[in-house]
Amino acid sequence: MGRFFDRFTYQGEPGEKEPEQTHPDMTVAFVGNPNCGKTTLFNALTGSTLKTANWPGVTVKGKEGSYDFEGNRMALIDLPGTYSLTSYTMEEELTRSLVYSGTADIIINVVDASCLERSLYLTLELLALKKPVVVALNMMDVVEKRGLEIDIHRLAETLGAPVIPISARKRQGLQPLMHAAYHHKECGLDPILHEHDFDDGMAQKHAENVMVYTRELEDRIDNVQAALEKNFPNAPNPRWIAIKLLEGDKTLCKEYPLEIALLKGGVQSGIEAQGAPESAQQKSLEQRFIRERYDFIQDIIHECVFNNHAVALRSDKADRILTNKYFAIPIFLAIMGLVFFLTFFIGDAIKGVFEQGLDAFDGWIEAFLLSLGASDWVVSLLCDGAISGVGTVLTFLPNIFILFLALAFLEDSGYMSRVAYIMDSIMGRLGLSGRAFIPMILGFGCTVPAVLSTATLESRRDKRRVMLVSSFMSCSARLPIYILFSGLFFAHFAAFVAFSMYFFGIVMALFTLSLLHAKDKLGKAKGEDEGRLLIELPDFKMPDAYSIWVYVWEKVKDYIFRAGTVIFVSSLVIWILLNFGPTGYLEEDYATSFAGYLGHFFAPALAPFGSGDWRIAVALLAGISAKEVVVSSLSVLFGVSGAAVGTTTLSASLASIGFGPANALGFMTFVLLYVPCIAAIAAIRSESKSLKFTVQTMVYQMVTAWVIAVLVFNIAQALGL
Repeated sequence: MGRFFDRFTYQGEPGEKEPEQTHPDMTVAFVGNPNCGKTTLFNALTGSTLKTANWPGVTVKGKEGSYDFEGNRMALIDLPGTYSLTSYTMEEELTRSLVYSGTADIIINVVDASCLERSLYLTLELLALKKPVVVALNMMDVVEKRGLEIDIHRLAETLGAPVIPISARKRQGLQPLMHAAYHHKECGLDPILHEHDFDDGMAQKHAENVMVYTRELEDRIDNVQAALEKNFPNAPNPRWIAIKLLEGDKTLCKEYPLEIALLKGGVQSGIEAQGAPESAQQKSLEQRFIRERYDFIQDIIHECVFNNHAVALRSDKADRILTNKYFAIPIFLAIMGLVFFLTFFIGDAIKGVFEQGLDAFDGWIEAFLLSLGASDWVVSLLCDGAISGVGTVLTFLPNIFILFLALAFLEDSGYMSRVAYIMDSIMGRLGLSGRAFIPMILGFGCTVPAVLSTATLESRRDKRRVMLVSSFMSCSARLPIYILFSGLFFAHFAAFVAFSMYFFGIVMALFTLSLLHAKDKLGKAKGEDEGRLLIELPDFKMPDAYSIWVYVWEKVKDYIFRAGTVIFVSSLVIWILLNFGPTGYLEEDYATSFAGYLGHFFAPALAPFGSGDWRIAVALLAGISAKEVVVSSLSVLFGVSGAAVGTTTLSASLASIGFGPANALGFMTFVLLYVPCIAAIAAIRSESKSLKFTVQTMVYQMVTAWVIAVLVFNIAQALGL
């Protein structure tokens, strides 16, 4: 691969740097298709902790960072992935708005060099805007591995823009790229050297354009452009707008309304069939533009890419199995089962070290406080409340780390996009767009981003239905609860029981969606368009260590932050509610405390699924602040501190109230399905813009959790658990 980068190696001039600027000298926007390595490149340049993933729609909002080039500060913006500048979704609209507005001084178009035919479509649209564009030809390591050859210089001449070969994953070619970006911002388009295949003067008339269409389309463009310049003299880049108007771009048609006759009329081209409906004519015209762009791209590929013969890649062979309609879902379940086995097997081995350290720290703090003459309630507040509550959750950090590491590996390798692909047909049967499964996948990390990512769905109905079931996907905050109770009551089957909670959450989500879809059919509701998921399957690759580190560290840091803030405060509140009552400070009679009264009020409602003890009721109420708080609350409520929370000490305390394996299953099922944390509830309210829908969602989740937990508990008892 060195031969690609040697030609573009740039060494900065030695000498003093300019003083650091308060405001950026220039703004650079990163634009590209999903899965082209755009965010990986952004991370490599900024050191940002952005998550990269192999499916579209993850980056819902643009991210910002900075980069210093020879003393000059560049503001970098990572925009959501898009396939074209015709916006259909909210992330595509965001990308086009920023590119079109001129906010960025220069655009770095990140292109997957191994899939030029697909990637260059967006490149042509960006160049048509007549804005400074630098093409970052990414994944050159993959190109070389496949034995392909790309004539970089000819490609740059054809596009009229600098083309810089890079490998974002290996951090190669980044300095030449930023050098080209910095020095190209005032250049705009270079003279086009590509010879257009016209002999009637068409090429000369439009020589300044990268893409020249056939005479039929060019005549239409000229007519619309002339009308546009007459009616909207301040319209920027009227040729680009004219093309988009002819394609039927809804946003621009509203912004620049022209007579329908003008858009339909002009020279007879044979594009429309006589008597065809207006919408069909418009669609046919749009397809003609698309077809001619791809014809031009084929010419570029023919001139610039060599050895482009069909090769049976390992990814293709693997996809025959991994996306097979019979094997895909069983393989997915097997892989996730392996992930949970590793989460328990390796995580529990490391967890013992954390537990010993926690016990030692707890004992040291207690001895230190007693040596200072601290009162018993102060010692109890810090040791039994704060340290026990926070420390209990931190002991599960090894398990959390292993889970995140495995998921990051699956994402960066390209497997998770296969999961979205194989689930598309299932979602279609439930009356949803294939995109709807992506927010549900995100729910396994956290319900909040899962709810926020529903903004990428076009249908209001799809958005609300996904919000309704997103919390059924077991977020990482529930994992400590599964680990604790499955470990205490199911010993060697702990990994299987925990995994079953995740699987059952998916089942309940699909069941809920199927009920809603059946309701639509029975009510003969007019369904909205159910679009299929448009997603390419990226080649399998060895995951990037840096990208995995960024992903895992971000998740672990968030987990630790929650332990140090939400869980810390919640643990103190639980301790105060537990140790104080109407008569003041209580030393032992927790049942007469504020928490005791609150727990006794709700406990009868939980008794049907075996969780009728008031302390369990208090823990579940506390879990609405954050699900990890359930574990820390139980440790405080049952007077179990330090490492004992995961041992027979807590098991014995629970056994004393008649809590066994059947109770544990009912309890975990309720935790899986009942209302999410406060942050997720707020996200639902924000995205749905409806308090009524938010309340209805919470009521449905609570009722469903209670009914299913009762069924699970009684079935488990009937089976002798």
